Amino acid sequence: MELRRALDDIATIFAGALDRVDPSRLVAGAVRIDDGAVVIDGARYPVTASARLVVIALGKASLGMARGIEDALGDRIDRGVVVTKRGSPAPVRPLSRFRVVEASHPVPDEASLEAARLILDTVAGLSADDLVLVLISGGGSALIEMPVHGVSIADLAEITNLLLRAGVDIRTLNRVRRRLSLIKGGGLARAAFPARVVNLIISDVLGNPVEVIAGGPTVALAEDEASPEAVIRRLGIWNALPEPIRFALRGVVPSRSAAGVQALQGLILADAGTAADGATGAAREIGYAPAVLGTRFEGEAREFGRFWAAIARHARLTGGPFQRPACLIGTGELTVTVRGDGTGGRNTEMALAAALEIADVPGVAIASLATDGEDGVTGAAGGVVTGSSFDLAVRTGLDPAALLANNDSLRFLDAMTGLVVTGPTGTNVNDLYLALIP
Repeated sequence: MELRRALDDIATIFAGALDRVDPSRLVAGAVRIDDGAVVIDGARYPVTASARLVVIALGKASLGMARGIEDALGDRIDRGVVVTKRGSPAPVRPLSRFRVVEASHPVPDEASLEAARLILDTVAGLSADDLVLVLISGGGSALIEMPVHGVSIADLAEITNLLLRAGVDIRTLNRVRRRLSLIKGGGLARAAFPARVVNLIISDVLGNPVEVIAGGPTVALAEDEASPEAVIRRLGIWNALPEPIRFALRGVVPSRSAAGVQALQGLILADAGTAADGATGAAREIGYAPAVLGTRFEGEAREFGRFWAAIARHARLTGGPFQRPACLIGTGELTVTVRGDGTGGRNTEMALAAALEIADVPGVAIASLATDGEDGVTGAAGGVVTGSSFDLAVRTGLDPAALLANNDSLRFLDAMTGLVVTGPTGTNVNDLYLALIP
């Protein structure tokens, strides 16, 4: 399969996946007002005429989610706050019931601190009659932050950078963040108490653990949750942490009352599996026989790239076991342990590793794409490679193996015109992996 055709087909399939996880439609379809109650997935939450309805939306899908809730509830919303990533695309129709603020991702900054203060002020002083809807999506962990005593935003930024470069997954990263935060681990729900709290979630964490997504701002820390010190020591970066961080992680977690922390409902509106369903339908519409091989893939990006390519290679060379033309589909979230000084992300690194494995397999195309449209610092959603990408790179003077060793996948894909650039998509449900086999 030549690259131009592969890029066109993959763009169509990716668009189908994104359409299925459109945050505005997901929220508007799940919430309605009926006879003095907010109805969410069949559950009724009475709201009297004097009760306040407050909405907090945070994460990369927050603007779309807020648009959906405003469409569903309209002027019944008393006040709301949206915290989104700096540079996110504005909704097609402006929001009228929300204050919109931007903050930093993936590393928190002073804007993240100001966003957290605004949210806590917005939910302060509510009564038991009031209702708080918290619209949560991936990215919220960095976008709002209120560090524990003695820890600064600069300290949090430093440990975030260190953990990301060490290749930790989101569970480990947010386990650390919860320990160091006053708004995560139930802090938001605690501030809203005694108001009722209901979550609507677009999940970017495999398995949908609500205590991990965005750091669990409405889910209390487990009383027996151990310090992540041992995990960080195994990564070899403990001594590089700022001293206030080491002190806070070693210390006893301050007592935090669990009263009012447990939300009444946590509805998962979409996750990586939802995106896989959308990709399946789009692939079928353009003539492929889709096969979903898994929706919770994890691990090192380069190792998974080799694995994914091996499946495609076997199918292409042996004629089985998939109906042709085949579109193999997977979702998940990979990590990169940074070893070199090149530029890339987890999806571009996966694609480069795959290119090495299908170098002598004509017709196969492989893609790795971030559903939020932002693969690290690459400026792209990810990349597409074919069986000819390796030879083309060599003919242009590049050494693909050396580029992979240096984590320089962006250079490879840019030279091969294999980058997929969408800009921020306004949603976030992990990554999509495709293999097209003619």
